[in-house]
Amino acid sequence: MRKPYKGKKRARAQLVCRVLFLVFAAVFLVSAVLLASRLRREKEEQRAFDQLAQMAAASLNTGTALPAESGVQEEDTPARRVDCGQLNDMNPDCFGWISIEGTNVDYPVMYQPEKEGYYLTHAFDGSSSLSGVPYIDEACFPGCGNYLIHGHNMRNGTIFAALLSYKEESFWQEHPTISFDTLDGPGTYEIIGAFTSRVYTSADEGVFRYYQYTDLTDPDVFEEYVSRVKKSARYDTGVTAEYGDQLITLSTCGYHTQNGRFVVVARKTG
Repeated sequence: MRKPYKGKKRARAQLVCRVLFLVFAAVFLVSAVLLASRLRREKEEQRAFDQLAQMAAASLNTGTALPAESGVQEEDTPARRVDCGQLNDMNPDCFGWISIEGTNVDYPVMYQPEKEGYYLTHAFDGSSSLSGVPYIDEACFPGCGNYLIHGHNMRNGTIFAALLSYKEESFWQEHPTISFDTLDGPGTYEIIGAFTSRVYTSADEGVFRYYQYTDLTDPDVFEEYVSRVKKSARYDTGVTAEYGDQLITLSTCGYHTQNGRFVVVARKTG
């Protein structure tokens, strides 16, 4: 009398296994399709940046147009210089162009103070975007003394992902400067410090909220910011800043902690 029961039990178990297999297979297939779609979209977005750069760029040394390929520069490739006026004519939100020689940081920088976080999810042309575009914090203003520039840390290594390489002093030694050209002209910045941080809660006390230092027009606030950057830095670059210097603060996500950030601060030298 027990054999039919065992047979039915075995059949049910096999049916459950088949159903689970089909479910897992379907989940895997959907995940693979979504991943492939995301990777394709990210590649297309990077290609759009390359085409934009090719349109407006000139080699720092030769003045010839640079090829629009992967967006990743070779170690001997000079930092890109662009005609920011032409880009601003295309989109008035374009504030400038940022690049770091020998890395894939090579992008326009936007400024739209009336739409918070707009370029986190929008492309240069205003279309929806996974990569977004590096942009200046809405609290900044011309003459504020410190342009806080946000950018995604994309898993495919684009936008500001390369900034995390500044965790290592050896990387800084090979890439000590940043180019940030604006409508006012070309700009070269020396790195003051690089450090890990996070977005703090209101309950956190005695912490360095670097993202609140967007107005450095007060000399005391300027000195406080530079001092706290130097204290937070992972290593000493030997570079500091004095009141009146123009600073940029590059901020991207870091995955060392919840709401983590990685930050690079530099001062204009030319």
